[in-house]
Amino acid sequence: MSVKSCEKREKSMVEMTVEVSAADFEAAVEKAYRKQRGKINMPGFRPGKAPRKMIESMYGPEVFYEEAVNIALPDAYMNAVKEQELDVVGYPEVELLEVGKEGFSFKATVAVYPEVTLGQYKGLEAPKAEVKVMAADVNARLKEMAERNSRMVSVDRAAKKGDTVTIDFEGFLEGKPFDGGKGENHDLTLGSGSFVPGFEDQIIGMKAGEEKDIDITFPEDYHADLAGKAVVFHVKVSAVKVKELPAIDDEFAKDVSEFDTLAELKKDVKAKMIAEREKAASRAFEDILMEKVAEGITCDIPDAMVTEQAKRFADNFKMQLQSQGLSFEQYAKMTNSDEAALLEQAKEPAARQVRMDLAVNAIIKAENIEATDEDVEAEYAKMAEQYGMEVENLKKYIEAEVVKEQVARSKAIAVVVDSAVAVKPEEKKEEAPAEETAAEETPAESAE
Repeated sequence: MSVKSCEKREKSMVEMTVEVSAADFEAAVEKAYRKQRGKINMPGFRPGKAPRKMIESMYGPEVFYEEAVNIALPDAYMNAVKEQELDVVGYPEVELLEVGKEGFSFKATVAVYPEVTLGQYKGLEAPKAEVKVMAADVNARLKEMAERNSRMVSVDRAAKKGDTVTIDFEGFLEGKPFDGGKGENHDLTLGSGSFVPGFEDQIIGMKAGEEKDIDITFPEDYHADLAGKAVVFHVKVSAVKVKELPAIDDEFAKDVSEFDTLAELKKDVKAKMIAEREKAASRAFEDILMEKVAEGITCDIPDAMVTEQAKRFADNFKMQLQSQGLSFEQYAKMTNSDEAALLEQAKEPAARQVRMDLAVNAIIKAENIEATDEDVEAEYAKMAEQYGMEVENLKKYIEAEVVKEQVARSKAIAVVVDSAVAVKPEEKKEEAPAEETAAEETPAESAE
């Protein structure tokens, strides 16, 4: 194998012309003969026993050339890449130029990892939100906790919107029951819109023990068997229930936490909310900074890098669908979409991700960042705690090289974030009624 030329093209593409010698090609032809001889019938010879020269004399010397090229070309290409020290991206486009007894030559055009010139990545400015937790925020969180600890209780009155009724029902089309129209002990929240339009409204006013017939006309866009059809539902209400929330007091605090008083619970809730919001603000600050760094790099990004990233995004999306019990084929049918449309939608975020990755890798190189064995072990320990696993078990699923790369990326991002300057976000100009602007909310010291 010898590389006759290696030239750079636009968009970080490289074009190589490679020649494979007569000796190397002959060895590949012999391999092709041994591989294919069993499929060639020759008069007077059992399958697989005909000499190579006999086959070539009957079918021509080129009979094994195509398979020989397929055998020799991959190794020749990889050796050429290694010789030229190319950091290739994706698969090459290959054009066969000449082939004969003297060997063969081919042209390979392939994308390579682009050269990246960093813009400013230290001392950048970005807005960072000031973290505040108001008394109203704490109270809202406590109400959420109360909602999660609520219970349904039966009431002896007519059902109204917002109540939950337990019902038995059966639907009749032209006096006959229809498939899917029957249910027993079904809990229905009135006003939820979970039943066909008009059904829930007609249950409002019914009491436990009452029965009645409800006239319903199905929408025209309902499934074919019932679309636009007038039906009758016989409904019996067995219970009318309302959600009962616990009082938010010291007893509530004891029930939902390790604290004995509501004041202690409020203090803990506030601290946790501050930590959550600080984490979110820091992440948003980091995202803005890294977007600036990515926008500031200069490089000629090959299309292959964006295409490969778009495929990864598409594959991840398909896996998410699968985890929800939905195949991509079902999703595509529901959304009138296809594989090509999915990849097209993924191209823009893929281009941003590629640019971000290039920027981070350029910082790693510029700053001579390395992830030590100690760094990797510390990251393993952190991940094991996060996933509730033993470190040794985690190592079976996540390779050290992946963790090493993750640590190096984190260090590179830290270089940007630690040197950055946080500025106050621009205030949104919104006109509010005079009575609202006069009453400003105060931080949640009173919530402690």
